[in-house]
Amino acid sequence: MGVCAKVEADRPVKLIFDTDIGNDIDDAMALAMIHTLADRGEVELLAVTVCKDNPWAAVYVDLINHFYGRSDVPIGAVRNGKTPDDGNFVRAVAERKVGGEFVYPRTLKSGKDVSDATTVLRRTLAAQPDGSVVIVSVGFMTNLARLLDTPADSISPLTGRELVKAKVREYVMMAGAFGSSPAPEYNVYIDPPSARQVWEQWPTPIVATGYEIGERILYPAESIEKDFAYVANHPIAEAYRAFSEMPYDRPTWDLTAVLYAVRPDRGYFGLSPHGRLSLDDSNTTHFSPDEKGAHRYLTVTTAQITRIREAFVWMVSAPPVGKCKR
Repeated sequence: MGVCAKVEADRPVKLIFDTDIGNDIDDAMALAMIHTLADRGEVELLAVTVCKDNPWAAVYVDLINHFYGRSDVPIGAVRNGKTPDDGNFVRAVAERKVGGEFVYPRTLKSGKDVSDATTVLRRTLAAQPDGSVVIVSVGFMTNLARLLDTPADSISPLTGRELVKAKVREYVMMAGAFGSSPAPEYNVYIDPPSARQVWEQWPTPIVATGYEIGERILYPAESIEKDFAYVANHPIAEAYRAFSEMPYDRPTWDLTAVLYAVRPDRGYFGLSPHGRLSLDDSNTTHFSPDEKGAHRYLTVTTAQITRIREAFVWMVSAPPVGKCKR
């Protein structure tokens, strides 16, 4: 069922999570993973920024943060962004009430009530030591491209690009496709200009996990049905059931980005040579090997897949500290 006791890591990864939560269920599972790893002392969740332009997305993030005991984590939301639809689960889970009360406590009433994502990103980065932050993005790159364009302001005398160069150690993204038959990938083709800008201008190392990685590692429906019963209502299990008709196993695209970002040296994945990412006119991702390039992408073997899947099931379903079944 998971470990309830808190385990301290030597140095937690200072992590910013940028997500299009609400478009697919893997974003929600990835955020649950982050909280589990934070309970173990492996992560310090600095902020969550939402790149899906729907007011319920930030509310759902907020109620997850409350469920896992981190209601104080700053949340930012995109303005005039992409995919404004409700999707299948963020609004449904957030609105559910029993006896006139919300099933899942939260502070936010709407994503319109939080600061713009670029403001939250600037404020969060400015407060951290140089070279200390890992950014994980699992949606389109709207917020990160806009961050690069921000001017110096009252938060920091540095421009966005200067702030990233000073504060970010690594940027891990779920984006692109690097298999034998590359094709346009969702997180890229929803906002191609932002992807191009980030790949051309981002001043720190980038590691991409492509479509072909998460597609091969399926989260089992059996876990949803059996491993979340330590509480009567669970915002991850309920969202999973709402997203599609059960039972179904779902690819773990976004979870792979979190796992690598937090545990890069544990042998879960392989890495490509250094190179450069680019986007062609059909919005297909290309990787050009270049020993001076700052970009790499993840690879995975059949043996690694088995180990990764086991890690995902535990990390997504582990009870938060204080919610262990007695």
